[in-house]
Amino acid sequence: MSIFERIRAFFRRAQLAPLSEWFFVTFDENEVKIRAEPPRREPWSQGFTWDSIVRVCFKAEDLGVSDGIYVFTSQRPESYMIPIEASGGSEFWSEVLRRQLFDAQLAIEAASSAGGLYCWPPHPPAS
Repeated sequence: MSIFERIRAFFRRAQLAPLSEWFFVTFDENEVKIRAEPPRREPWSQGFTWDSIVRVCFKAEDLGVSDGIYVFTSQRPESYMIPIEASGGSEFWSEVLRRQLFDAQLAIEAASSAGGLYCWPPHPPAS
């Protein structure tokens, strides 16, 4: 094996698997569950209830980076992040829209943009 073949083989092994192979989001009528099993890292899981959602932001990215959904809840100060490319990610986004937790017209604008952060409601709720 030449040095170039060895270098190529190294980089193939070092690349992360697609998000859909190790990042999962599932949901039912009451709650959302997030589970990640990243290559060469510790797996983790977390979740939240639908009725705890206070704000949703959509982060539109350029090609090569997954768009992300940031869900803010009353359960903790930081958001939960769900990549659209995760297994179940686009189904989760559809459910967010069906439940009217994000404005449909704003979702169209966000999906057709080349980047930016779009949040609903537009301003964080008062504490």
